[in-house]
Amino acid sequence: MSEHLLFLTGRLAEKQLRGILKKMQPEFTYTVHQLGVKVAALITTDMILRRLKDTFGANRIIIPGRCRGDVGALAKELDVTVERGPDELKDLPQYFGKAAHQYDLNRYNVKIYAEIVDAPHIGIEEIVKRANYYKKNGADVIDIGCLPSTDFPHMEEAIQALKRQGFIVSIDSLNSDDLLRGGKAGADYLLSLHENTLWIADEVAATPILIPETHEDLASLDRAISVMQGKNRPFIVDPILDPIHFGFTESIVRYHEVRKRHPEIEIMMGVGNITELTHADTAGMNALLLGICSELNINQILATEVSRHACRAVKESDIARRIMFAAKEQDTLPKHIDSSLMALHETSPFPYSADEIKELAGQITDPSYRIQTSTEGIHLFNRDGFHTASDPFDLYPKLAVANDPGHAFYLGVELARAEIAWQLGKRFNQDQRLDWGCASDSAEQTVDLHSFKPAGTTLKK
Repeated sequence: MSEHLLFLTGRLAEKQLRGILKKMQPEFTYTVHQLGVKVAALITTDMILRRLKDTFGANRIIIPGRCRGDVGALAKELDVTVERGPDELKDLPQYFGKAAHQYDLNRYNVKIYAEIVDAPHIGIEEIVKRANYYKKNGADVIDIGCLPSTDFPHMEEAIQALKRQGFIVSIDSLNSDDLLRGGKAGADYLLSLHENTLWIADEVAATPILIPETHEDLASLDRAISVMQGKNRPFIVDPILDPIHFGFTESIVRYHEVRKRHPEIEIMMGVGNITELTHADTAGMNALLLGICSELNINQILATEVSRHACRAVKESDIARRIMFAAKEQDTLPKHIDSSLMALHETSPFPYSADEIKELAGQITDPSYRIQTSTEGIHLFNRDGFHTASDPFDLYPKLAVANDPGHAFYLGVELARAEIAWQLGKRFNQDQRLDWGCASDSAEQTVDLHSFKPAGTTLKK
């Protein structure tokens, strides 16, 4: 027996909702019921309790995505499962598709080493502060970076302070004395040893990360691997990722070759040589690099946030490793799994065409301004007219708010957001901030749909 769903909506959206459901041809049966409210987004759970007299034999009730109130309490009162649908009706097919394919993003198999690159120049308190920041953003190991020809008198104290707080720590240097000091101080990993410095691994318990003795020398790396395997000691190998135009493609080939020669060993990739040394947004770079790691079973990466444009690198890597793990496990493309790395674009930025928005505008009978976007531009409308522009300043003469500065300020903010969304190809929802994915902490400040929004400046007036 198929599931029966009840869709609750408002008068303006009822026709469109019925049309979308008809085109979907869903496996479930359904009833569409409008609650006598013009705008579906204004429906609340309390309103549903007062107005809904019949649940029409539904197994589930789907309410508008922006419906405010306690859904759990509503479900308990009605004795039926209640769910918020998508914010936009056009997303309904995707909503039900997602419901059938839930991805677990709690799992991953790539460890992130987050490097504090200037540790010799900062104090213990700042080192611990940065470590906590990196851990919050997904780091598993805090890498203490040494600097060439630079004294680091507080290295041991820094490592021990981190260890006392439960951090896993690596020390990063090409200087043997630094590595030996770090290992004796309690570092868990040493970056980096090569064929002629393997003796350090005999002096300390830390796990070494092995690199070629000279750049691109895989033969020396093979010999170092053989020595460590002979001692039955754990180790990790880093064939070295090179920057673009300085051997990047060849270095990817090296990683592939090392994996082919040694199918079972642990490998590390230092992704910072790409994210730091390429002036482009890093979210896509991290997605691609973590995809390569997924294909080659590379389970350690070294990430840095030195350049300001790479200031979210650890957080992006954390999201990317989870997406790639889910995609690989489900044997699917890394699409429609999570949108956090879609900082500048959306998979479906313009859910409605200009004609559909104009049709909606024709049903408006009040003076409140609505703002929507389509591929054709920014649309501003109320009962008195429908206007389209690509520049908000062109819409200014259409606004009858000369004597209402609060309303004018509100519309200015919303039109500016709409212009940015239209230019970049992002989803615009009036009265909501633009969603920048993991690129902005403000994206995490989502609307609490359990509470009721207080009246704004214009409503108070």
